[in-house]
Amino acid sequence: MGGHSHWAGIKHKKAIVDAKKGKVFTKIIREITIAAKLSGGDIDSNPRLRKAVEDAKNVNMPQDNVKRAIMKGTGQIPGAMFEEVTYEGYGPAGTAIIVEGTTDNKNRTFSELRKIFEKHGGNIGASGCVSWMFEKKGWFGISKSAISEEDLMNIILDAGAEDLKNESDSDEYEVYTSPQDFEKVKKVLEDKKIQISSCEVSLIAKNEVKVGEDKAQQVLDLMDELEGHEDVKNVYSNFDIPKDILEKLIK
Repeated sequence: MGGHSHWAGIKHKKAIVDAKKGKVFTKIIREITIAAKLSGGDIDSNPRLRKAVEDAKNVNMPQDNVKRAIMKGTGQIPGAMFEEVTYEGYGPAGTAIIVEGTTDNKNRTFSELRKIFEKHGGNIGASGCVSWMFEKKGWFGISKSAISEEDLMNIILDAGAEDLKNESDSDEYEVYTSPQDFEKVKKVLEDKKIQISSCEVSLIAKNEVKVGEDKAQQVLDLMDELEGHEDVKNVYSNFDIPKDILEKLIK
């Protein structure tokens, strides 16, 4: 799970930079629209919408954009009809990859993503080919400088978390929860004024594939281009690139 932590932290920092360029606005607007369409426009009763609106605030998206996206989702104003898609495949070094996205044209999206996979030495596979290698979990990254491991363990176990990892080469603790307990644990951490560096409900690899420096750049280039595609919401993989190599190569 250490590989997930390293990539998630760097991805979070990259998202902040990309937000300044306006790159993430489209993706967040789509997520808000889909969330509102599926479960209504009330933030208090729609956790997925609440998370999307929080993401919008974190990148300083204008409130008017958020309101319009919600209204498109609930049908109060017209807008493009998006649907959710999931693709599975393989990357360099035998890594497994799952791509989640939203699109108004499934054929176009599939064709473009297939080209990205092939460009970087991977390929899209059949549905179910790699999903069995992952499980859905709530995940939190918390700086080790913010709290001791013992104190954090006591807090998160009382809140219903499943596990705490303390990787020696990471600056953060990793807290894992069931998807159902994610919001509850998050609220407890916030109430205790414990700063969360990043968090998400994510697909976590059951076992990771070690990737050496010879294939690391190729894996990162594939992940980066997939993440950058306008129709892509999330990319998950089971690669484990050592932190020193990851930080040296990441752009």
